[in-house]
Amino acid sequence: MSRSRLPVLAMTAALLAAGAARADITIGIAGPMSGSEAAFGEQFRRGAAKVVDDINAKGGVLGQRLVVTMGDDACDPKQAVAVANEMASKKVPFVAGHFCSGSSIPASEVYAETGILQISPASTNPKFTERGLPNVFRTCGRDDQQGVIAAEYIAKHMKGKVVAVIHDKSAYGKGLADQTRDSLNKLGLKEAVYEAITAGEKDYSALVSKLKAAKVDLIYFGGYKTEAGLIVRQLRDQGLKTALMGGDALVTEEYWAITGAAGEGTMMTFSPDPRKNPANADLVKFYRAQNYEPEAYTLYTYGTIQAWAQAVERAKTTDWKKVAATLKAEKFDTALGHIGFDAKGDVAAPGYVMYVWKNGKYDYAD
Repeated sequence: MSRSRLPVLAMTAALLAAGAARADITIGIAGPMSGSEAAFGEQFRRGAAKVVDDINAKGGVLGQRLVVTMGDDACDPKQAVAVANEMASKKVPFVAGHFCSGSSIPASEVYAETGILQISPASTNPKFTERGLPNVFRTCGRDDQQGVIAAEYIAKHMKGKVVAVIHDKSAYGKGLADQTRDSLNKLGLKEAVYEAITAGEKDYSALVSKLKAAKVDLIYFGGYKTEAGLIVRQLRDQGLKTALMGGDALVTEEYWAITGAAGEGTMMTFSPDPRKNPANADLVKFYRAQNYEPEAYTLYTYGTIQAWAQAVERAKTTDWKKVAATLKAEKFDTALGHIGFDAKGDVAAPGYVMYVWKNGKYDYAD
């Protein structure tokens, strides 16, 4: 080989190395892109698409462009594990997800084994961050916080009312219902009815009859929008004015699409609405210009990816151990505000507030 070709080969190798260094970083988004909770999956998708575009417009992460790969778990635990294994096969360093706690918890075991950092924008079951997995985080609150707020609101505003606690047997629904029931009991309030339903059923007339016989004034429901909406409609069909209160899984306009006017007065707990933060005005305007309302977990997903991207920049690597340590040690400016994480991976941010549905929209309750 002639000496004259050596500099050319060296330059070519350097360029190839530089190109490899600038390869895209693929991150995962996992949630219910299909099934009954697909509205929340769409929130994840919309939040992720916008934040990735915004980050890439500013030079990406570590000088590399972010690319998203989507995983549809349909809020099914087995499918969530399959999604997690697929993410591992793609060697993603980070997954924003999942939505349902019943999906996040089993999927997190796979991520822990394969070295993937997981931040859920939405999984609220305490077990998610109570198992000591160092790769697990969430930007939402926990059901033991949500249940306390619900119980305190009931004690203050609905004193003397007959309360029923109903759940759908899911990790999220039962966990939330039990946390609320425990909080009520600690306040000296005993539920008149405690029942489980089967998610996916259409006829809840037997439950409605039992609630009617017990003269229940308020149902606290641990579960998702479809079942909650059907129960409310069937209550109204029977002429009952029984109020319903639930958790963050009712924070979607699809709830009202199910209930119509029957949903008037439904209450629910959720974190402070990031749409109301003036710092997010342009972001909200962007979504509304697309005829999309960035409610619930849209901006939570946006903020989740922001936090990870900032931690990667500060850690100067996508290595999950170093990024996790950075997440727990520092604070991050996001669409969710100036947030950090504790040793368990729970977010240090404002807690839950009560919302109420009025005229097809939800806003803070009085």
